[in-house]
Amino acid sequence: MTCNSALRVLAASAIVFATTFASSALAQTSKPYTEGSVWYMSMIRVKPGMMDVYMRDVLPLRKQMNEEAKKQGLILSSHVLVGSSAGRDDFDVLFLDEYKNWAAFDGMSAKYDAIASKVIGTEEKQVQLMSKRTDVREIMGEKMMQELMPK
Repeated sequence: MTCNSALRVLAASAIVFATTFASSALAQTSKPYTEGSVWYMSMIRVKPGMMDVYMRDVLPLRKQMNEEAKKQGLILSSHVLVGSSAGRDDFDVLFLDEYKNWAAFDGMSAKYDAIASKVIGTEEKQVQLMSKRTDVREIMGEKMMQELMPK
């Protein structure tokens, strides 16, 4: 066997080994899930006896804002969950907004500012509304999470 033949055999063997190893490594690192939509969650604690007062204030505006956001393709869905809190430092209202993916948040502030101006009015009016809500509720936290669907 000549030196050129030996080099060709060695090169071919290396290519076979590399492709076999690479496909084996890819198979081992494939994820057991598919990435789904992204959820933005707001956890709210409403003061005792103020749930209906808060909902009368927040739900109509939230519905208008979300309908416009859906029309513009900003959100996929929106939900409100209400339940008992597990303690003094827990929430009893959970607002859920579903977005297509993480990229959906690019330029989001300007788009929602325009919707808020259309639905609520001036920035001054928006600040007054938010200040009024502090009398009946406390924002316990906000979180964004991505849904995973098992394969």
